[in-house]
Amino acid sequence: MAVFNSAQNFSTLKLTRRIYNNVPPATVTPLQARTFAAWTLTSAVVRGYAAYHLNEKIMYDMALITYLIAFAHFASELLIFRTATPNAGVFSTVIVSTTSLVWMFTQYTYYVKA
Repeated sequence: MAVFNSAQNFSTLKLTRRIYNNVPPATVTPLQARTFAAWTLTSAVVRGYAAYHLNEKIMYDMALITYLIAFAHFASELLIFRTATPNAGVFSTVIVSTTSLVWMFTQYTYYVKA
């Protein structure tokens, strides 16, 4: 999903404007979309690498932090900055990040051996 999201952010503003739908469409700029794409792609690389190195504390922690940042970003856009309203695009990212955070926290000691 992250690779698809990055590709679409590099090529069009259509889906990005659906997420940040509580601002004038002109406010969602190509620069913002490309920055978001770069962040999403970076997160995908970290998570992909961590998937093959789950027993390494540093990699596990880095992957967990990427989900925490994603959750914090979308929660702040919904609740603090109000640039987004509840919709499928926002809910999908909040659900994925929340589910991933809960799973990673509860399974931490199983995968990361001290």
